[in-house]
Amino acid sequence: MAKLFGNLHLVMAVGLIAAIALMLGFNASVPVDGNSIARWLHLFFGVLWIGLLYYLNFVQVPNMGKIADEHKPAITKTIAPKVLFFFRWAAALTVVTGLAIAHLNGYAHQALTFSGEGAVNLIGAGMWMALVMAFNVWFIIWPAQKKILGIVEASAEQKAAAAPRALIASRLNTLLSIPMMWAMVSANLG
Repeated sequence: MAKLFGNLHLVMAVGLIAAIALMLGFNASVPVDGNSIARWLHLFFGVLWIGLLYYLNFVQVPNMGKIADEHKPAITKTIAPKVLFFFRWAAALTVVTGLAIAHLNGYAHQALTFSGEGAVNLIGAGMWMALVMAFNVWFIIWPAQKKILGIVEASAEQKAAAAPRALIASRLNTLLSIPMMWAMVSANLG
């Protein structure tokens, strides 16, 4: 047991095998198709993305000031870069799988242009919030964090200027995540 649960890659592989077993076992009543696979992946990547967003906003950022200076490199050199790797790629893959779902179900254009009705426009609002959030991750938060964490060369002034930009974008994403999730679960399309 310790060998299994001590190895994240092994846990993920066993989880994938269990998911495939469920797919095969229930395929007669719940068909496995591109749409169901896209939804499954969208949920996985979305949970990872928003989970890390909440970790950063509720745990890491508020507590950095409480950590002794000699211990901060454990976060800034080891934990934060790994968190930000999964954070930005989960954001990208959540958007890609969400757009795939909208395309597979034939409402992508209507949702993104608000030219549909009711639920299509609601999902469109959620999609636009997610797109803004992903933009923030890739083009505001990540470039700022590279400076803050010393991944790229930056002066003390550049690091100081990057911190509030990253914080505002991250907090905006936290704010947008709440109505975005409501839009996504309430539209029930496809």
